[in-house]
Amino acid sequence: MSNPIAAIVLAAGKGTRMKSALHKVLHPIAGRPMLLHLMASVDELSPEKKVVIVGDKADQLAAALAGSADLAVQEPQLGTGHAVQQGEGALAGFDGDVLILYGDVPFVPAATMQAMIDRLNAPDAPAVVVLAFEPEDAQQYGRVITAKDSEGGDRVTRMVEHKDATDAERAVRLCNSGLMAAKSADLFALLARVTDDNAAKEYYLVDIVNIANADGRHCAVVVTDPYDVAGINSRGELAAMESEWQARRRIQAMADGASLIAPDTVWFAWDTQLGRDVLVEPNVFFGPGVTVADNVKIRANCHIEGAAIAAGCEVGPFARLRPGTVLGEKAKIGNFVETKKAVLGKGAKANHLTYLGDVTVGAGANIGAGTITCNYDGYFKYQTVIGENAFIGSNSALIAPVTIGRDAIVAAGSAVSRDVAAGDLRMVRAEQLIKPGWADRFHDTMRKKKAGK
Repeated sequence: MSNPIAAIVLAAGKGTRMKSALHKVLHPIAGRPMLLHLMASVDELSPEKKVVIVGDKADQLAAALAGSADLAVQEPQLGTGHAVQQGEGALAGFDGDVLILYGDVPFVPAATMQAMIDRLNAPDAPAVVVLAFEPEDAQQYGRVITAKDSEGGDRVTRMVEHKDATDAERAVRLCNSGLMAAKSADLFALLARVTDDNAAKEYYLVDIVNIANADGRHCAVVVTDPYDVAGINSRGELAAMESEWQARRRIQAMADGASLIAPDTVWFAWDTQLGRDVLVEPNVFFGPGVTVADNVKIRANCHIEGAAIAAGCEVGPFARLRPGTVLGEKAKIGNFVETKKAVLGKGAKANHLTYLGDVTVGAGANIGAGTITCNYDGYFKYQTVIGENAFIGSNSALIAPVTIGRDAIVAAGSAVSRDVAAGDLRMVRAEQLIKPGWADRFHDTMRKKKAGK
């Protein structure tokens, strides 16, 4: 039987390099706050406890987490070791394995977390497991100094922050991600012995490794891809991580059976779902909440969010599908069409220059160019219902609440404010007035005026 798992997530920093009123860890990547990316991975391990260490803008974090984790306040902020200590109260009575994570390191895979837990519970029983990586440029990262044990495995002999490292230690490429795992009993006992005797006068989390080593115990290392532990401290780093996440997601989409004509111009949300044989043309943006079934064509320059698109549909070019849009099988949304809370039945189509909001469109209905559902009176929204196989002529205004019956026809240029029965024709136009020769006389008069006669 596996041990229970807890996660302590550090998110107390001020994030000053972001220069933002929004907490650093709430800045989104692929439409989702980076903290929630991390928490979703944590949840894959079914943890018994989750504790987020907060400080600046704690109210924002509380709102984002919505009760899904305990909060512990770090004030003042005296270093990473001190931050982890603040979770001790929330974990009172917990006896198991503790992961130490960072809210601004959002893409640690659940498999990597599990690897840390597995290493912690290996037969040699390390006191602490350190997650390390080898970046192309070690920059200012703390170093993980290792040596081979009698069985040929790597053991951590020393952890050192860059500012406290010797030149020889700085030449080591193995870097500390800051992420660790330890038994709860070991973790807080070791933290209680950490001091601030260092250049920054802070309580370093890494010192628990050095203390455990001094006690004659040993610590282990797990090495991961630098992408998995990339931290985000500035808007430049946020943009770089967004770019890298998108690049990986595009590769995955194509591996799963979608065709991206110009992959670098397609942007996904964290939860975008594409079926097989989906064709995505250039410059398409998926916001959160989009599902696309098989054999769908999404033409160029579309913006889609909160929409469900059934098999065989065609969308765009230059279409905008807003939240609440549901397209039935083989429905068609054409160029310069905007939808919002619009449900289109099988084979229904709105080919161009149309706004469909708060509307249900029956199967096979045709919405002519320039049609608008007038769904808002300045105070409330109202529903429009269009029946199966109805035909809405071009440049029509459907003034909700209104129902257009099955097989009904609305003549072009009509402003419809009353229900239209099934099979009826509704024409709402002023009578045409004809004045023979009027235009010729007008032109003659205006030409003479312009000539000064």
